[in-house]
Amino acid sequence: MTIKRYLLVAAFILLAYCNTIAAGIGTWKNYMAYSDVQWVEQGGNKLYVLASNSLYTYNKNDQSIQTYDKINGLNDSDIRFIGWNKVAHRLVIVYSDYNIDLMDDKGEVINVPDYYMKSMTADKTVNGIDMNGSYCYLSTGFGVVKLNVAKAEISDSYNLSFPVDYSYIEGNYIYAASQSNGLYRATLTDNLLDKSNWSRIGNYTERPRTPNADLMSQAKALNPGGPKYNTFIWTNFQNDRLYTTGGLFNPTANNWENPGMVQILQGNEWYLYEDDFSSRTGNAYIGTKTLAIDPQNSNHVYVGSRTGLYEFMSGKMIAYYNKDNSILQSAIDKGRELDNNYVLTYGLSYDKEGNLWILNSQTKKENLIRLSKDGQMTSFSKDALMENGVGLNNLSQMHLDSHNLLWFCNDDWRKPGLFCYDPKTDKLNAYTRFVNDDGANVELTAVHCWTEDMEGNIWIGTTAGPLMLQRSQMSDQDNYHFTQVKVPRNDGSNLADYLLAGIDITSIAIDGGGRKWIGTKGNGVYLISADNMTQVQHFLTSNSGLLSNNLYSISINNTTGEVFFATDKGLCSYMSDATKAEETTNDDAVYAYPNPVKPGYTGPITIVGLTLNANVKIVTTNGVLVAEGTSNGGTFVWDGKDKMGKRVASGIYMVLSADENGDKGTVCKVAIIN
Repeated sequence: MTIKRYLLVAAFILLAYCNTIAAGIGTWKNYMAYSDVQWVEQGGNKLYVLASNSLYTYNKNDQSIQTYDKINGLNDSDIRFIGWNKVAHRLVIVYSDYNIDLMDDKGEVINVPDYYMKSMTADKTVNGIDMNGSYCYLSTGFGVVKLNVAKAEISDSYNLSFPVDYSYIEGNYIYAASQSNGLYRATLTDNLLDKSNWSRIGNYTERPRTPNADLMSQAKALNPGGPKYNTFIWTNFQNDRLYTTGGLFNPTANNWENPGMVQILQGNEWYLYEDDFSSRTGNAYIGTKTLAIDPQNSNHVYVGSRTGLYEFMSGKMIAYYNKDNSILQSAIDKGRELDNNYVLTYGLSYDKEGNLWILNSQTKKENLIRLSKDGQMTSFSKDALMENGVGLNNLSQMHLDSHNLLWFCNDDWRKPGLFCYDPKTDKLNAYTRFVNDDGANVELTAVHCWTEDMEGNIWIGTTAGPLMLQRSQMSDQDNYHFTQVKVPRNDGSNLADYLLAGIDITSIAIDGGGRKWIGTKGNGVYLISADNMTQVQHFLTSNSGLLSNNLYSISINNTTGEVFFATDKGLCSYMSDATKAEETTNDDAVYAYPNPVKPGYTGPITIVGLTLNANVKIVTTNGVLVAEGTSNGGTFVWDGKDKMGKRVASGIYMVLSADENGDKGTVCKVAIIN
């Protein structure tokens, strides 16, 4: 291939990539798993497959697969039941939060939110669904709910004051079977709202709910793509890949013994690390909470878990470290040392010298360990990481800052803290006293996460909101304080409020424009401006494509601006308008897309490759200003309109930019064709 032809092909590939990103700014994407086939329904020529609590269809005529999620047709996530109603020709979709969707054979969806929105003290749990005619009967924790599938409405609700496991219509009777109360029935012509019309007629008989074996076999042969699991607890975007782990050790949560898993997204492909080696190690592989990538070899990865340290090469486990073959120790519980099922290694990070640092929680001695490049483990344990003779319970979130210092948290109520360790001097600073710049104590019960902003300050996410430790405060161990950012009310009162005070902050990430993406427990995601004074966005499940308001981790692809959100219902992302900025003005690095802007296109026009906080002006060839603003990191987004909000005329538009030093110039041109 000649150089000219090679460059032409590369240009077309770049253009296609840019147009894809351009169309995606401001949009959401879900990364749902479909590997675990749970139930299959057939409606006409389609199979409706419930897999990993997600939905897809298989068209037998053209053999096509269509996945559905909150971005693509559905109104919710985490599906509990599906059932095909033959009379109404609709699929009933019941979610774990009691929301209900109805999908017809063309893929059109109608939401029936009445049961979801109904406020009641009774147990709303749906235990099963049964079809009869154009109706779907929901067996619930308090009785039976009658859904008219054809009319897309709740017809009746029969409160029997006991849980119903399944129900059915037979002859002129409706039956309700309860494992705790027995079998009840009522005559269909009676007033079923009156529970005195329901009579107990016998004992409960279990009715196994088994899917059609032939349909299940067909569905298991399909491959809709996506990750294998919907469990994402920790994420990190590095080497053009999203690294994720799915372990969670929290005895108060329902999923605290998640299987060990590492899933990596590269481009549009998912790669799963080996996870079926428990017979080789003799211990369960569970609770994977972090990983560290060898800076010299991206295929060489260590994974920290509840049951010790695992070493992988190209996705295959090559070594396993526990208390029997290393200086790692198992956890102490009520004075008793546990076995290898509790060798808690929740924090891992490489330093600049290529050594791996390990946090070993809740032990009698070890808490900070170095695994050197030659494979030797050395203890650097510190008294400040002990409490009452036992190591702190949840040492985690360890990684390097821009000064090559290792920071980490103790995410535990007994001694919440932020810690900074210098591998060169072996000095540890402990920040366990939380006083703000007003001298007031900040009452918190955990430090969940930390990140570094563009000024080198350390932000932490706590149960009391976000706090910031300025660089000037880091060296004074006796008199440091945390900044609790004050946001003026601007209502003439001269009063201000602490930024997101009282909100449980679980994750923080800084984008290319210095903005803070802040994930919470129960309050979705906040996007805060670089100067911390403006709430740019507040994403919730009710106003966005966010899968859940409970966030575990946030990671950003600073090249494309895609922001990944790991939630308790799976992984999703938002295409933001901020990318990593260029260090210096470089006209060759700046381009706009789509370019040219063709007739009918009304989406954003994106200019990338700019310097940080660049002043951008869009002018005509005659020098008339039509738009201006400041870049988010290296990106500026123009809506194609002038300063009056009107679509600009066809023509060539010049993009002028000036960096923070005042260097100016025409960086690119945009052609618009209406």
